Amino acid sequence: MYLHKTPSWLSQLFPNILWQVNTRDKEIYLTFDDGPVPEATPWVLDQLDQHNAKASFFMVGDNIDKYSELFQEVVKRQHTVANHTYNHLSGWKTENKKYYNNISKAEDLLGKASNKLFRPPHGRLKYGQYRNIKKSYKIVMWDVLSGDYNRLLAPERCLKNTIAATSPGSIIVFHDSVKAIKNLQYVLPRYLNYFAALNFTFKAL
Repeated sequence: MYLHKTPSWLSQLFPNILWQVNTRDKEIYLTFDDGPVPEATPWVLDQLDQHNAKASFFMVGDNIDKYSELFQEVVKRQHTVANHTYNHLSGWKTENKKYYNNISKAEDLLGKASNKLFRPPHGRLKYGQYRNIKKSYKIVMWDVLSGDYNRLLAPERCLKNTIAATSPGSIIVFHDSVKAIKNLQYVLPRYLNYFAALNFTFKAL
């Protein structure tokens, strides 16, 4: 179970986490988790180019290792690249030292391209991990979860829910992953077209 729209009380509990950008301008902050992978990331980049859109890619270090040319292509196209651990670890299930080392391993691969942004896989952190990580990174969550990875969610419903949850300054989570690509190929171009027609711009963090 998950919520397409993050409740405001949750962001108030953790004010040092970025949930939404404080703006009244027609701006949307696109984020993509779990890449880069050849089955999804190049297609996403081309969709973004068609709308002069920028985005933030929270990358898994193991995928950067495997597909370093894709990583460089994301950087070349002037999108933000950020840390999503090396092995897509859940903070709830991982001993703290192992978790921090996994983050550092991914950060080494990001190198100079890093903006010191971190998103925990599944949005799951222990409180002690949160307190430690925020000393070195800006932790980024979201206020809109597309649910594109949910293969039981019809793409039409995924699009409708994501549009309905979006407002100025929203941080949207999509996934440039094999698991999400079927829904993403339906949702992303229609989502971009919908908000472009309303004169929204798409920005990276």
